[in-house]
Amino acid sequence: MPRIHVCSLFQIADVTAATGARSLITVINQGIYVDRPPAIAPERHLQVAISDVCEETEGHILADSGHIQSLIDFVRAWDQAEPLVIHCFAGVSRSTAGAFIAACTLNPQVNEAEIARRMRRASPTATPNIHLVSLADQALGRDGRMITAIREIGRGAECFEAEPFALELY
Repeated sequence: MPRIHVCSLFQIADVTAATGARSLITVINQGIYVDRPPAIAPERHLQVAISDVCEETEGHILADSGHIQSLIDFVRAWDQAEPLVIHCFAGVSRSTAGAFIAACTLNPQVNEAEIARRMRRASPTATPNIHLVSLADQALGRDGRMITAIREIGRGAECFEAEPFALELY
């Protein structure tokens, strides 16, 4: 069964090595250096340079539909032969939103609330960025169900850096 692994910036090398992942999505502020693991080919590494904000904020990059479409397109092109790793700075907000978006993209027949609950069981700290989820909900034609599902699981437990976790696909 294909898996999406979620982690922080500081855990990329360990998670990639431990899982055998060959695809990586980086969702992090512009200007932060990310050392791509050697197992990840450059064409299998998507870098989405956005800030962890939900509204226009001076000095930050607010995600737009183009950012989300690039993530959706990358996920659709993933062959699922090996795991996919998605990371942000702390492994809490942007990466968990990315994992939720990826799971919804690849499983259009699965209820969004079930995917969100599965993520909550896998990670008590997951707090998906609602702005990213909202953009994806619109792009995927989910009629607000992705937003509702994330609001239903609520904010995750406070942490400085999340523990890595895996979200199994259906």
